[in-house]
Amino acid sequence: MQKVQLNTRTTTQAEAATQATATKIPAILALVFGVFVVLGAGFAHSSTIHNAAHDARHAFAFPCH
Repeated sequence: MQKVQLNTRTTTQAEAATQATATKIPAILALVFGVFVVLGAGFAHSSTIHNAAHDARHAFAFPCH
């Protein structure tokens, strides 16, 4: 009877793809959140949101008015 050998290269590629995806998702979410915070708070018409982020925007040289 012959033994069937599993393809270790496929397993390694699958693990690498999973690891690459696991590092990309948090980076994309952080980027989306950062853009929302900067643009959402910077150009919001709500005075509450604008005033809450006012000092942080100026600290990063982001013009808000």
